[in-house]
Amino acid sequence: MKDYDKISLDDFMDYVSDRDPDQPEFSQAVHEVMEWVIPYVRENKDYHITGLLERLVEPEQVITFRVPWQDDKGHVHVNRGYRVQFNSCLGPFKGGLRFHPSVNLSILKFLGFEQVFKNSLTGLTLGGAKGGSDFNPKGKSDDEIMRFCQSFMSELHHYIGADTDIPAGDIGVGGKEIGYLYGQYKRLTGSFSGILTGKGLSYGGSLVRTQSTGYGTMYFADYMLKALDDSAEGKTVAISGSGNVAQYTCEKAIQMGAKVVTLSDSDGFIYDKDGIDEEKLAFVIDLKNERQGRIKEYAEKYDVPFNEGRPWSVACDIAAPCATQNELDDKDAKELAKNGTRIVVEGANMPCTDKAVRVFKEKGVAYAPGKASNAGGVAVSGLEMAQNSQRQSWSFEDVDKRLKEIMKSIHGICEKYGGEDNGAINYTKGANIGGFIRVAEAMKAQGVV
Repeated sequence: MKDYDKISLDDFMDYVSDRDPDQPEFSQAVHEVMEWVIPYVRENKDYHITGLLERLVEPEQVITFRVPWQDDKGHVHVNRGYRVQFNSCLGPFKGGLRFHPSVNLSILKFLGFEQVFKNSLTGLTLGGAKGGSDFNPKGKSDDEIMRFCQSFMSELHHYIGADTDIPAGDIGVGGKEIGYLYGQYKRLTGSFSGILTGKGLSYGGSLVRTQSTGYGTMYFADYMLKALDDSAEGKTVAISGSGNVAQYTCEKAIQMGAKVVTLSDSDGFIYDKDGIDEEKLAFVIDLKNERQGRIKEYAEKYDVPFNEGRPWSVACDIAAPCATQNELDDKDAKELAKNGTRIVVEGANMPCTDKAVRVFKEKGVAYAPGKASNAGGVAVSGLEMAQNSQRQSWSFEDVDKRLKEIMKSIHGICEKYGGEDNGAINYTKGANIGGFIRVAEAMKAQGVV
């Protein structure tokens, strides 16, 4: 593809699919970006650089390794470990680790590719990466999780470092797992450095890191509404998921004066028409974080309906998918639009399908992709790195203020590159072009590497 004057989206996607025919999630992520970047490149000669787009969709390094570990009964299990180091033109690789049975190379490449643009939008000097394993921590004892994490880090530590690659948590990797991973890294290297983010406060973690993705999602939602001369106060919010991102999206929505009416897990969703208050949210946090229970227990305790499936049939002003990729399809999108939803803000990574996004555009529902709206997590990870390098600990209020400023800046980038003639903001276009420009400029400056 030497001629960017004539390059088409279909031709480029054929190129990507031919090289990686069994990676549907990765192809979907590339399509979502290139749908906007390719027309922009065609119109801007500054980016007619041979191989620029081809390099952009090829990871710098993909590392796979086996992770043997022993359960409490003495049986040995072998899982797969991965680290996809996608692009470091803006700084050291940065991106989470995911421990979940669904983890495979396609999912991690999609997440790593998304991370490149998400990190770019924050304005921080961070490259993009993702990693993890098909290990499932659910149902495992603390000792089993510790042995797995120690085995995982025994291999991963060869490829990461404070100026090279700084992983964080993701699905299945919370404070407990980060602690075990960090302890093994320190044991193997003899160094106490900011090599992982999401650490406990007692050993270099940052205030607000636990809340950051959820808080950032609602800050972004509020900026979207302010662009419509409105605010989150008094709005009804439907949230999917009940893990970390959903919990703190819910908490911030409550603080903003909104009413959250749904949460979910893989069994189904609860509908609380009176709204989830702080006391009810505390029950959810204990249920999911400490007892590893099911959201159906909320319905039983508070005598509210529990339904199988996803919560997108519920009438709401704000929809916040915070569970996992491709959880909201075109049928769900039509239902949301029919019920008067004003904005959809992604707390998870790529939870809306391509068809769903097209429905939102057709129906005039403002939609924000995760690379913009859920960038709060990596933003505060970057702030944690800054505190570690300075051997400082900033206050909750200071970190939260910086997070809010970063989300406002990202909204401004989306507005700059996604503004339309009718005054609306195409957040997908704005986020993808805005994220691309910073990465492309750095890649141009650094030559063919």
